[in-house]
Amino acid sequence: MPYDRTVRLDADFDTAVSAVRKALADQGFGILTEIDVKATLKEKLGHDMEDYLILGACNPPLAHQALEADRGIGLLLPCNVVVRRDGDTTLVQALDPGTMVTLTGLAALEPVAADATARLDAALNAVS
Repeated sequence: MPYDRTVRLDADFDTAVSAVRKALADQGFGILTEIDVKATLKEKLGHDMEDYLILGACNPPLAHQALEADRGIGLLLPCNVVVRRDGDTTLVQALDPGTMVTLTGLAALEPVAADATARLDAALNAVS
């Protein structure tokens, strides 16, 4: 089962990251966490890898709705968005919000997942 929504960009990494931040903000998402995987693995393990950034995006009204339906859903929040180099291109990947419904089986999460999917798709479309 696919669990991601992905676009490939012919943009450099920094340009892609800036565009993703703006596109997410335009859809009501703030960035709660940011993990520079490349820097972390270099620092902790001495491992070199391509640019790889994980953004923990959150839309507070959607998070609230999801938590009201299932307090345990916090395990799947925030919406992680990855920006990473892949050869000569940059990939932008978002966790498919429908995964919440699939994993929990809770129909109450369907409208939340649908709204989050529409917003994330709009953000991905804006950068592609």
